[in-house]
Amino acid sequence: MKAGAAWGAAALLMLLPALALGWTDPDHPDALHAALIWQRAHALDQPWRLLTAAWVHGSVLHLGVNLLGGVIVAALGLAAGCDARAARAWLLAWPLTHALLLVDARLTWYLGASGVLHAGVAVAAVGLLRTPRRLVGAALLLGLLAKIVSESPWWASSVPAPMLGVAVAPLAHAAGAVAGAACALACARPRR
Repeated sequence: MKAGAAWGAAALLMLLPALALGWTDPDHPDALHAALIWQRAHALDQPWRLLTAAWVHGSVLHLGVNLLGGVIVAALGLAAGCDARAARAWLLAWPLTHALLLVDARLTWYLGASGVLHAGVAVAAVGLLRTPRRLVGAALLLGLLAKIVSESPWWASSVPAPMLGVAVAPLAHAAGAVAGAACALACARPRR
């Protein structure tokens, strides 16, 4: 497999179903979208939602922003030289990101790819720390940390974003960064 192919495949696994599903009204989703949204009440008995929540979006702008973000994270991973281990880490971080949403009882449902996108950035940054471009990786991690701190996920699990037509969930961004970094470390090739 060519270098970067697995990373690109992981990005497509997130982007293509999201594009195919389009968007829904988050307050009144149709049956298909409702079955895919992460819901605290079904976190344990309907585990597919740990994956499918990233494919559901609450407005056309929400979908567009996350599709663009997915393309950017895919390009970041390719530029960072993310290999099959990094792709595996990103894929493992995907459901873990949504499982970590259980830490805050205020968040009862979630949809969108932003948490998984933050996981991808964290995976790429941790991977860069193990290369001669470690300063780029460190800067990327510091930028990601600054973004998460500025969003104050401990203050509010979700924040209204009228322009997007949905609430933004800073908790998902933090969960994604933590899951991505942890999975990147777990999947990394041992140093010699």
